[in-house]
Amino acid sequence: MEKSDLLREEIKHLDIKEHDVVKLVSDMSKMAFQARNLSRAAEIYDTMLADKDCKIILCLSGSLFSAGLKKIVHDMISNNMVDVIVSTGAIIVDMDFFEAIGFKHYIGTPFVDDNTLRELHIDRIYDTFIDEDELRICDQTVKVVADKLERRPYSSREFIKAMGQYLEEVGPKVDDSVVYAAYKMDVPIFVPAFSDCSAGFGLLDHQRDNPGQHLTIDSVADFRELVEIVTGSKETGIFMIGGGVPKNFVQDAVLGVEVDSTGRLLGDVRMHKYAIQITVADERDGALSGSTLKEASSWGKVETTSEQMVYAEATLALPLIASYAYHKGSWKNRSPSRFNTLF
Repeated sequence: MEKSDLLREEIKHLDIKEHDVVKLVSDMSKMAFQARNLSRAAEIYDTMLADKDCKIILCLSGSLFSAGLKKIVHDMISNNMVDVIVSTGAIIVDMDFFEAIGFKHYIGTPFVDDNTLRELHIDRIYDTFIDEDELRICDQTVKVVADKLERRPYSSREFIKAMGQYLEEVGPKVDDSVVYAAYKMDVPIFVPAFSDCSAGFGLLDHQRDNPGQHLTIDSVADFRELVEIVTGSKETGIFMIGGGVPKNFVQDAVLGVEVDSTGRLLGDVRMHKYAIQITVADERDGALSGSTLKEASSWGKVETTSEQMVYAEATLALPLIASYAYHKGSWKNRSPSRFNTLF
């Protein structure tokens, strides 16, 4: 078996503009179980878009873009359906930036000898394949970006903006890059655990080559900047795909607004007004990804009037919710927030 035998058929990213599911999702409100939950979540997202005081924060975790969901998020950015993104590093670097510099994800199978894949330098994400040699090029491209920057601490938002600037200079190889769309629309992307992806390898090599003077990623700066965005927003809504660090990071931001440098509460916590989470995690073990939005309310993070958990896999739920909101059209009356210009 040759490498080319396995890396043949590319993953195709779904285009929500081609699929009007408004009636389908609306009709699901009269069903039960997760169909009804998904329908209510879609209505809440549309309400966020219609609320001119609400700034929407999209949280991303899991292998979303490698699975064909990248174009959905790209279109959400391009059509003012999201104001801020908080993500895991793999989604932004290993998946989006990776494709923006010319590489692809491929349709694979879990029914394969993983030792053979290792010998061929093919990495597997369940039923998706990626070329390990190309991923290493992505690592080094991050180093190229880092080597050109002033040696100082950067928030991940600031560094990802520089990645967008790099794509502007060299020209992206695709027309649906999230990093590039966010760069053009001044939508900040935060990756609080930035080294936990290909960026980590690139920055590791950058620091090895520049031991005396190198840049660093300041995760506290990430938190401060997000808190500033939340502080300046009358209302906020969160749309969470999965959980993990992005989920907790965004939920904690409302608490950071209300606490001064001595830890003194400055007043009543202004919780996120709207909240949606798509997850398959179980809440019963107390782990973060499965903790409910109602539980978050006990911490002063989320109001319970307009919140909805959807226990569904992301490749099924996100296209339906995003397509519903796109074709409802409430986003047409929103103006871009361009939060990147604040910093």
